[in-house]
Amino acid sequence: MRVLMLPKWYPNRYDDQDGDFVGRHVAAVAPHAQVAVLFAAVARGPLPSFISLDADLSGPIPTLRYYYRAQPTGFGPLDKVMKLGLYFWCMVQGYQRLVRHWGAPPELVHVHVLLRTGLFAWWLKLTRNLPFVVTEHWTLYLPQNAHRIGWLRRWLTQRVVQAAAGLHTVSDNLRGALAQLGVRNPRTVLIPNVVDTALFHLPAEPSKRAGLLHVAAFNEQAKNLSGLLRVVARLRATQPNIRLRIAGYGPAEAQVKELAAELGLLQEDTVTFLGKLTTEAVATEMRRAACFVLFSNYENLPCVLIEAQASGLPAVATAVGGVPELLPPDGTRGYLVPARDEAALAEALAHVLRQPEQFDAATLRRYAEEHFSYSAVGRQFVSFYQIAVSTP
Repeated sequence: MRVLMLPKWYPNRYDDQDGDFVGRHVAAVAPHAQVAVLFAAVARGPLPSFISLDADLSGPIPTLRYYYRAQPTGFGPLDKVMKLGLYFWCMVQGYQRLVRHWGAPPELVHVHVLLRTGLFAWWLKLTRNLPFVVTEHWTLYLPQNAHRIGWLRRWLTQRVVQAAAGLHTVSDNLRGALAQLGVRNPRTVLIPNVVDTALFHLPAEPSKRAGLLHVAAFNEQAKNLSGLLRVVARLRATQPNIRLRIAGYGPAEAQVKELAAELGLLQEDTVTFLGKLTTEAVATEMRRAACFVLFSNYENLPCVLIEAQASGLPAVATAVGGVPELLPPDGTRGYLVPARDEAALAEALAHVLRQPEQFDAATLRRYAEEHFSYSAVGRQFVSFYQIAVSTP
C-alpha cells in the first residue's frame, strides 16, 4: 500500500527533534507499506526566496520538507493570508512530485496532527477520491487548553474528522477530550507512541543505577519544573545525596536555572542541567538513573515514560492525561501523584529511592517490547489501514 504521510510536526532543518514521535510512527509503518512524507512549515530563519525545499527521494522513506517565509511582505494581516496560501502551494507541489516519484497516486493519506494537514487531505479526498485517516497528539484539545480553540477551528476540525476514514489517538484520555469537543469518528482506534527498544534497553550493571532523571521541554506551564525543583530542595534535608539530572531545552530554561540557583541546588551537583541531548544520550541517561520523574500539569502520552519502561526504569509521574494508562495503580511500573501536589511527589520519590528493588526491570522492559516497539505498533497501524481503505 502507498501511504502519504502529512505531519504538522516533523524533524526538520531547524530542530531535529521536533515531532520525533511522529517520525517514529512513520518508521513503524514503513516496513509494511510504501511510505512517503510531505511536510511544510514556516521557516525559522531567513530564506533567499519565498519557499525553500529539502528533498530526499533516494532514502527508504521519500521525504519532502518545504519551508516558507514567516513574513512574506512584512504587513501582518496580508502575511497571514499569504502564509496560508504558501502552505497549500507547497503541499500541492509536493503531492505532485511524490506522485511522479511513485508513478502512481497514494492509496491512503495519513494526517498527523490537525488542522491544515487535515484540510489538505480532505481536499485530496474531494478532488481525487483518496481516503485519509487522522492521528492526533496535540494537548491543545485537552480541557486545560481547549479554551484557546476558536469556533471556526473547532467546526473545521469536526468536519475534517467526520470526513476521515478513521481517527487514531495515542491515549484514551485524548480520545475523550476530542469527543467532548464534538470531534468524533465512528472508526476510532487507540495506538500508543513508539519506543526504539534496540536503543532503549536494560543497563549492563543495574546495581550502579542512582539518582533521578527528568527529560522534557522547558515549558513551565505544562511540565512544572519549578515544582520539581522545590521538591528536590525539600528532599535534600533528609537525603543529602539526592541527585537530579535534567535534560531538555525550551523557552523557560533561563527561568528554571535561576530558580535552581536560588534554591541552592547547583551546589554539589544536586541538580545538573544536561541541555539538549541526542536520543542516544537520553537512552544512556535512562540506564544510569534509578527513577524517572515527570511532574507535569498536563500531558498526552509521554514518550519519555515508555522509553523509561524499555530501559527498565520505574517512574513517578502525575496522574494527568494519558499517564495513568502507562502507570497502573498497582505500582508495578512506578507511582502516580496528583498534579501540583509537591508533598505527594516528595513522598513517592523518597519511597522509590529507599526501595528501588521493589521494581522488576525485566518486567518493565518486557511490557514495553510487547506494547510500544516498532513491530507492535506497526502491526496495529496495518490493521487500522485495512479498515480505512475498505470503508465505503
